Amino acid sequence: MPFYPGPGLGGHCIPIDPFYLSWKTKQAGIEARFIELAGYINGQMPQFAADKVQNALNDAAKPVKGSRIHVMGVAYKRNIDDMRESPALDVMLLLLRRGAIVGYSDPHVPHLHLDGLQLDAQPESAAADADCVVIITDHAAFDYAALVDRAPLIVDTRNALKGYTSPKIVRL
Repeated sequence: MPFYPGPGLGGHCIPIDPFYLSWKTKQAGIEARFIELAGYINGQMPQFAADKVQNALNDAAKPVKGSRIHVMGVAYKRNIDDMRESPALDVMLLLLRRGAIVGYSDPHVPHLHLDGLQLDAQPESAAADADCVVIITDHAAFDYAALVDRAPLIVDTRNALKGYTSPKIVRL
């Protein structure tokens, strides 16, 4: 199964196991700089995704503060309900701290807790009311054609819209 760049790593093992391997190589007197660098870069991806959203809004003459941002998918990978280490949580938290009004749709995650907030999933149609839509988890259940038709601005962090061309689509 191929892996593509995205807004960060999620799940239980992928973010953790490489650092265990690095620790074990250090015990053997070997430095695993590449593993540590990859971990650092992966750890910075939520910040990079939030910056992409901010820049896309700036290009549309809108500040992040007060903008309605709708996240499509909060599970750590497509078509599951597992949110362990999901990059969506980090991206949403970064956008909230910048003053955004954040909502989400995820057919597999009806509720989530984020920094003391209780958020409930909204229907996909809520994305049409957002200033910016951010695709973080590319669930197969999402109607991407309708999303492209209705959303004013889309930041696609998973290449879910690879067959679509539109000036309102910003790719990670």
